[in-house]
Amino acid sequence: MTRFFRILLAALAVCVLQTGILGYIIGSRAAILRSGTEILLKTAPVDPRDLLRGDYVVLNYEASVVPASAIVGQQPKEAEKAVLWVRLAKGADEFWTVREASFERLEPTDGNVVLKTLPFQFYPPYSDSGLQVQYGIERFYVPEGEGKALEQARNEQALTIAARVSSGGKAQIRSLLMDGKPVYDEPLY
Repeated sequence: MTRFFRILLAALAVCVLQTGILGYIIGSRAAILRSGTEILLKTAPVDPRDLLRGDYVVLNYEASVVPASAIVGQQPKEAEKAVLWVRLAKGADEFWTVREASFERLEPTDGNVVLKTLPFQFYPPYSDSGLQVQYGIERFYVPEGEGKALEQARNEQALTIAARVSSGGKAQIRSLLMDGKPVYDEPLY
């Protein structure tokens, strides 16, 4: 038997094995759905956990929706991974809100900061409702078992954060505040 035929036979054996494994996985799932006993279970709230870092609270911000009217400059002409530079300014209520955004870098000026979003898949044109973005501060890790109370406070709009923003637009959560009072401070190290 020549070397070529041995390699061809080995490749064919691997293909048959992979197809058999996939068929078994699909078939066993289908068999359960077809003839398994149906039960009804109540769902329970989940306190999110990261196996390596513990419990966390999922956070969303008003500034996570960038209004279409705030976007200036050129937009990408076709679908691509993009980042948005978002200028925030302090409002009368002391909270920072979106003033301007661009797909090209914006420089901070006096009285405002510029956040750089995480990369997201952009499909032109954006809708009139704006763009949903993330800044990398959408999770805050807390001691085990303490996430539920914070999520409840978040849902009641009593939870806010204090963040620091670098000159390059990267944000880090400094403190988690409940009713304006710090409940967790992020250590420097």
